[in-house]
Amino acid sequence: MKKLLEWYNKIPQKNLEDIIEFHVRFERIHPFQDGNGRIGRMIMFRECLYNDIMPFFIEDRNKDFYIRGIREYQVNNEKGYLIDTCLNSQDNYEKMAHFFLDDNG
Repeated sequence: MKKLLEWYNKIPQKNLEDIIEFHVRFERIHPFQDGNGRIGRMIMFRECLYNDIMPFFIEDRNKDFYIRGIREYQVNNEKGYLIDTCLNSQDNYEKMAHFFLDDNG
């Protein structure tokens, strides 16, 4: 964990891909007996907010895509599946935020 945090904290201006990379590395370490995925996704949400990036969460309907993305990223270094899933989830979150926060009704 220490090496992961040292690597991450050296990034001066974090973007979404950096946050996703941190998440994949965190999940590979698997530091807790239970709840690693939930904690990792909460960290991504927090880091998006902290770095002024539209946050997101993985909805149940996208969980299989997320799991496939994590597996492809870790096993084959194929980043596209997970990045696309996160971008799609980000779009969904933004739509929900506008729906609930816009002063249209």
